[in-house]
Amino acid sequence: MNELVDTEVLIVGAGPVGVSMANLLGHYGVKTLLVDRSPKVLDYPRAVGLDDEALRTFQAVGLADIMLKDMIQNVPMRMYTADKRCFAEILPSTREFGWFRRNLFSQPLGEHTLRQGLERYPHVTTQLGVALQSIEQDETGVTAILQDERGGSTGVRAQYLVGADGGRSTVREGLLKIPYEGQTHPNKWVVIECDQDPLDAPYTALHCEPRRPYVCLRLPYGLRRWEFMLFPGEDGEQMLAPEKVQDLLRNHVADPSRLNVIRARVYTHNSRVAKSFVVGRVCIAGDAAHITPPWIGQGLNAGLRDAFNLSWKLAWIVKGRMKPELLQSYHEERHAHTKAMIDLADLFGAVLSQRNRFVAWMRDRFFLTIRHLPKVRDYVLQMKFKPMPRFSAGVVLNSGKTAQDELVGRMFIQPNVERELGVCEKMDDVIGGRFALLSWRGNPLAQAPAELLERLNALGCARLVGVRARSGASEPGMSSGPEVTVIQDLENQLQLWFQQRKVDWVLIRPDRFVAAAGSAEDAVDQLRRFCDLVLPAHAVQPEAHAAGPLAPAQLAT
Repeated sequence: MNELVDTEVLIVGAGPVGVSMANLLGHYGVKTLLVDRSPKVLDYPRAVGLDDEALRTFQAVGLADIMLKDMIQNVPMRMYTADKRCFAEILPSTREFGWFRRNLFSQPLGEHTLRQGLERYPHVTTQLGVALQSIEQDETGVTAILQDERGGSTGVRAQYLVGADGGRSTVREGLLKIPYEGQTHPNKWVVIECDQDPLDAPYTALHCEPRRPYVCLRLPYGLRRWEFMLFPGEDGEQMLAPEKVQDLLRNHVADPSRLNVIRARVYTHNSRVAKSFVVGRVCIAGDAAHITPPWIGQGLNAGLRDAFNLSWKLAWIVKGRMKPELLQSYHEERHAHTKAMIDLADLFGAVLSQRNRFVAWMRDRFFLTIRHLPKVRDYVLQMKFKPMPRFSAGVVLNSGKTAQDELVGRMFIQPNVERELGVCEKMDDVIGGRFALLSWRGNPLAQAPAELLERLNALGCARLVGVRARSGASEPGMSSGPEVTVIQDLENQLQLWFQQRKVDWVLIRPDRFVAAAGSAEDAVDQLRRFCDLVLPAHAVQPEAHAAGPLAPAQLAT
């Protein structure tokens, strides 16, 4: 083995979570090595749904628009009773984070786009057909041994290592021995995909039929997917035989023998969460950290939340902008929410895949009744049942004022805004990829001492973003310049947000969560306290390539 290869972050696993992290770290200027044992993208029927938070993550690295070219946006979801009556249709209209909540894609196509995105970053290297053999960590870094397909070994020295290597994670299971707590569900499922979609059904359908619960959904480029529950005694591999596949489809298409089945695979549903997401300088993310049944379409989305939360923290620590001990906040901020999403998926599964006919009949009567109750109907249709992340601890500052602290640790809205008259932009594209201080009709830093401004700059918050009402007059100290960007509230959403919550400013983290909030009078004290929480004692100044707000690198189309 030759001398060690040096990198700042080593990511093991080049699935969608690992490659998203590599894009984010590349965006933040972090030297990154991404490895995967598979030499190519796996062509399996896997994740199909991306939500608004996931698209906001891709937006942060300039890939959202190109990812959308291979998606169907704003897809409804219908739920059917045992006798085929639709008892709920989920049609979320909110775009509070800038994107639709339900979007369908093909994971292999999406992974190709994400890997292509890495070509923009010369400091990010990808090695495929390479497996992790061992790791050792100490106070300054992690040493990993990698083995290629020919049996050759390479040593890598990284400051941090991330295991994004799936549900059977070598990092979690084989090397760190972290317990993977939860259950494996008894029923397997057959997933079948065909091209030349034979159905006129542009939605996702959950069919709650006791005789055989199943899911049917439309995918991009004329693909159709079915997912069928298998019963005890049915052999998964035998059910993949062409004649068995046709038997499963016989009651759903006119002539299953004419379908061109392009993928078929058997899956087992699991509900598991690793006991810890952080062990020293090693973290786990995606399915390596948690795995969920697919009922609410949040498996990959949960992994992408991991990617955004963890990537900016690693970047800030590596670049000397954040205390290393705050890496533990990744576990604190993600673990509980991940468990809540899995619990919701389990509840959906228990309700929708019910095989007892009497219990199914009672379920159907209940849902057919509540759809006539407006508040309950809206709760379902707008997906308000989805647990939203909220951090009360971690890289957030609580002021002690209940109303203000309720805002902290929640994802901030993303309306459309204007910098220049007639030029509409999504807010994230204006405020950039680092910390952003957003203020309503005033400058909370007008009386701030130079020392605080220097510390905010070291944090990566190099400018103030001032919001003014649509066509409103400029406020004192709120003219655009080198240190201030003034935006107009094109849709009046920011005005309502600030006025209803009675705060003058918010500090937004790189992952778009509110780090702190308050009034103009307490801004200097609050921001100083946040800098004390986050910055190392001798924080470095931002490097030349990272000064000011980051604009995402663009991918040629």
